Amino acid sequence: MPQQAWNKKRERQYDHIKDGLRDRGTSEKKAEEIAARTVNKERARAGEAKQKSRTSVQDISSGRRGGLRSHKGPAGRTKAQLYNEAKQKGIEGRSKMTKAQLERALSR
Repeated sequence: MPQQAWNKKRERQYDHIKDGLRDRGTSEKKAEEIAARTVNKERARAGEAKQKSRTSVQDISSGRRGGLRSHKGPAGRTKAQLYNEAKQKGIEGRSKMTKAQLERALSR
């Protein structure tokens, strides 16, 4: 657990997020970073943190965002995720494509 200021609930939340990411194949270091950032954002939203950024407080919560994107197949992926997949597959002209165009190019 990277933070001493976390309570038991936040420690469990951190472990749960990290374990889920590791199960999906994310590296240990990346999973720890994402889990810590997510927990810190939730702490800021709940007023548990001394410092908080404007986006941490005003943005949609991490859990809600994940819930909105789940079970939607390709429509649930962000443009950045689609772009990275297109990059891995070597699709030409991807930088000028819209999200819809990236989805079409990846579905071929």
